[in-house]
Amino acid sequence: MTMSVRTAAEARPLGRVFRLPGVYRPQEDTALLSGVLAADTSIGCGKRCADLGTGSGALAIALARTGATVVAADISMRALASAWMNTVLRALPIGLIRGGLPETVEAGPYDVVAANPPYVPSPVPAVRSSRAWDAGPDGRAMLDPLCAAAPSLLTRTGALYLVQSTMSDVDKTRFALAAGGLRSEVVARAEVPFGPVVSGRLDYLIDRGFVRPGERTEELVVLRAAR
Repeated sequence: MTMSVRTAAEARPLGRVFRLPGVYRPQEDTALLSGVLAADTSIGCGKRCADLGTGSGALAIALARTGATVVAADISMRALASAWMNTVLRALPIGLIRGGLPETVEAGPYDVVAANPPYVPSPVPAVRSSRAWDAGPDGRAMLDPLCAAAPSLLTRTGALYLVQSTMSDVDKTRFALAAGGLRSEVVARAEVPFGPVVSGRLDYLIDRGFVRPGERTEELVVLRAAR
């Protein structure tokens, strides 16, 4: 698929965001995915979209700016409050869903689903303060359920856009999506320096083979999946 794109002027940066304590701060992965959403002219008025695990609402904002109808889902009330405030400040209406994957599936299907799920391999189970990034020993605690549920999230012509690190096995994501009848492709890439989370568990990641000794950057990719 060749993605049609808007002009650079239409792909506006997010700018400053309101964020309650404990809510995930938009970072390079958020910016990469929001740029893809903003540039894709197939998203717009008449489309029903969902931002799964919305956090501060950054992806909901990117979707709403296209003119689409958007719902933002998160298990955290602080995240939903932050997302609501950020869209109100920009005069962009969104709906809110309190919940995770099951609740988002139940409220669907959608023409577009955007997701920036946790994907950092972790030596310990995620807790409330780390559940936005810790994703189990292989980094796939949320990616695998998302891939399995993707066909149920989407309309017949719908598309899933998700961002992840290559540390958490992009090929496995693509195989899992294919098992559900979805074709996927990488539509954006970015090489970014390790952030504080990855840097703080570098020994674990090297021991487990996720990072090579001396490596100080990771590759982020955005996948688009559709029937």
